[in-house]
Amino acid sequence: MPDLSKARILMLATDGFENDELFKPRQALIDAGATVTLASPKTDPIQGEKAGEKADTITPDMTLDEVDTDDYDAIVLPGGVGNPDKLRMEERAIEIIQDFAEDEKIVAAICHAPWLLIEADVVDGRRVTSWPSIRTDLENAGAEVVDEAVVVDANFITSRKPDDIPAFNDAIIAALVEELADA
Repeated sequence: MPDLSKARILMLATDGFENDELFKPRQALIDAGATVTLASPKTDPIQGEKAGEKADTITPDMTLDEVDTDDYDAIVLPGGVGNPDKLRMEERAIEIIQDFAEDEKIVAAICHAPWLLIEADVVDGRRVTSWPSIRTDLENAGAEVVDEAVVVDANFITSRKPDDIPAFNDAIIAALVEELADA
């Protein structure tokens, strides 16, 4: 198991996140020693979903307005339909994603979360994957879309669905190991 004790990860989510796409990457990163901070529009507990049914809740660590992107090495964006759809209407969430992209930090998004990358205008020319229903949106935003479990394009890591979480987690951890070794 790699030692990510120096890694600082930001996750963005709100109500409607896909349960496993938040909790499984979060736990894998914590198990590898990383510090994971969850930010949301408010600090009230947020509601996850699994197969369209309500699932677990989690209380965010901070609001979007409290985030300083300089404090983090990577951002992880879980999917679900409602979560990224709500977050893409949050100006601060989009600014945060743009900051990570501009600073060439790791940007990892799964399932419907690449909607946020489209809204942040950071996918043009990138090779990505996603849930099938948003692939046309990604293509229209200039991305090269492929159907693979996980796609790594420089500092961007994208994945399709909950079944791909193990590959998604492995790619994030490998990218962090490389980034921290170069630091």
